[in-house]
Amino acid sequence: MSRMSILTFALLGFFSLAAQGAQEHPVLKATLTQAPGHQLTALSVSYAPGQSTPSHHHDADAFVYVLSGHIRSQLAGSPVKVYGAGESWFEPAGIEHVVSGNASTSEPATMLVVFIAKPVP
Repeated sequence: MSRMSILTFALLGFFSLAAQGAQEHPVLKATLTQAPGHQLTALSVSYAPGQSTPSHHHDADAFVYVLSGHIRSQLAGSPVKVYGAGESWFEPAGIEHVVSGNASTSEPATMLVVFIAKPVP
């Protein structure tokens, strides 16, 4: 395979991963009075059927609550789990979120994600 073909293949792979991302919608941002120097940031994250995001981590603690559908999730060192509407989990800051996506190939899924972290300038 030529060098140009390898580069083209790599770029196509990158863009197909980016196309698999989720839609994020801001919900709330507030300074915390009981945790000086920290803020709460909440957003809804929606996945189309079969959609997922690549492995990632956050520099914030996260509380995740499934609003609708079913979310497949796996944190480093833990098994894959499917969460349905009304279920939740906690992600400590810095932990690798190995699997995150819609568990269904036919219905959308939405979750509320609440981050607690120091404000980003």
